[in-house]
Amino acid sequence: MNTTTSTARLGDVEVRRRSFLGLVAAGAAVVGVPSLLTACSTDAPPAAAPGATPSADVLPKYVPVDYVAPDYPSVNGSTPGYETLPAELVQSVPEPPGAGSSFTAMTPLWGTIPPTKGNQYYEAVNGILGSTITFQITDGNVYGDKLATVLASAKDVPDWVSVPSWNIPPRFGSEIVPNLFQDLTDFLGGDKVEQYPNLANIPTDAWKFCVFNGRLYGLPFPGEIITDAIFYRKDVLDELGITPSVSDGQDLLDLAKELTGGNRWGAEDLWNTAAIIHGVPPKWILEGDRLVHRVETEQYRAALAWNAELFASGAVHPDAVADQAGEAKTRFQSGQSLIMNDGLGGWHEALRDNLASNPAFWQQPLDPFAADGGTPVLWKGNPANIFSFLKKSDDEARITELLAIANVLAAPFGTTEFDVINNGVEGVHYERGADGLPVPTPLAATEMQPTYMFLVDPPIANARVQYPGYVKASSEWQTKAAEFITEPLFYAQQIVEPVQYASIGQPFVDLEKDISRGRKSLDDLDAAVDTWRASGGEELRTFYQEILDAR
Repeated sequence: MNTTTSTARLGDVEVRRRSFLGLVAAGAAVVGVPSLLTACSTDAPPAAAPGATPSADVLPKYVPVDYVAPDYPSVNGSTPGYETLPAELVQSVPEPPGAGSSFTAMTPLWGTIPPTKGNQYYEAVNGILGSTITFQITDGNVYGDKLATVLASAKDVPDWVSVPSWNIPPRFGSEIVPNLFQDLTDFLGGDKVEQYPNLANIPTDAWKFCVFNGRLYGLPFPGEIITDAIFYRKDVLDELGITPSVSDGQDLLDLAKELTGGNRWGAEDLWNTAAIIHGVPPKWILEGDRLVHRVETEQYRAALAWNAELFASGAVHPDAVADQAGEAKTRFQSGQSLIMNDGLGGWHEALRDNLASNPAFWQQPLDPFAADGGTPVLWKGNPANIFSFLKKSDDEARITELLAIANVLAAPFGTTEFDVINNGVEGVHYERGADGLPVPTPLAATEMQPTYMFLVDPPIANARVQYPGYVKASSEWQTKAAEFITEPLFYAQQIVEPVQYASIGQPFVDLEKDISRGRKSLDDLDAAVDTWRASGGEELRTFYQEILDAR
């Protein structure tokens, strides 16, 4: 999806951060960390071999449930689509399961931190939980720093801690997890999860990402298997009388050049697009019996050459040439540029932000294609990008109460719990429009920032019915794309690389920009790869080979 070891993670961060700002309306609308203090307990379970496949009694049994039949069922793991909101909701948990307890939870937020006192949204959700969760919210852009500070002292750890995958600190799996967080294997492993039906409804792959040292510790925030798309401004191309026919990389270059003229450019920086259409692996692939890193592959080299050709053609917006990536969406949505790569969640966000002022606005993803005109390779996205952990406790009743609360928070689309968590209280946070759809009130923007979702979330459902045609178009595109989904070599394995290798991929971030813009050549790539190998790349290869051998 993205670039090097470091950039791949950063690319995910950017997509996710933008997406969180629009997720309130889901149903409607590397930092270091000090060594753990000696106060931490050390009675951790024996470590399993790195990368070993979790046993059946460790992973929760998958028991799917559909309270509402989707109009567009999942295909090969794609997100199911719902074109209408259900007339009747199902209450999946008959009674609030909490015992009136009070818990603290630490979560990130890419938005304005909501008030705690008098917050009717918190009151409503805590009401269906039966206990009170008090949030300790930190700006998502500095969350990693806060997390490092909190995890350095056992006494400072809240009852429930959200950990984005891009904020995983060094020694997380080896020291932090077993010393600070509750081993959930004996509570949720195998058939035990069946007493929490909404948690059992979360797919197995998401749970695999929550396994450390062969034991289950985390609660997942499931991700989408298809993460990125190549979008074009269909409304503008329709006005120009252009129907794009793109079946290989040259077609896309030609289209970008055709669309360039006057004060309009064909494209933004399409580096991620180059990686997608050339099938650049997320990290490692096997060539014969040898592990090969993405930067060593011919796919990576070809993607760089293609993007350099795009820039040389003059079809890239000058601000993108100047590496002003932060305004790429603004340029695209205003029609200054007509092709860009974005996270799939950016589609509905663009509709949210533009339909009121431009009812004709429509962006459309190109159907999957390979640069050489052959069969596309779309690498499957992480099954989860965020997970949460419960603070270690000898009080079994406390852990089971928290898991019962998690079971409510994991209630899927079509339930009353999902509706309250995502829409709030009718008459307070939303009103029904003439079409029966929830319309957020001004108070919703103040009180209903994403919070509970960072603790645990149900499987993703595409029910953004407020955007006419979106669910149909998105679901049909995902169905096409799912045909070409390929699992990365270490898919759904929670692997934390040794800290000494954390920065060896960083030089490729700048190199990708320099080669694309003609400031450096592919000869510089060869030199960079040699440096990477000598700076720890070969040791990193050995590290991953041991994980591969343990499977």
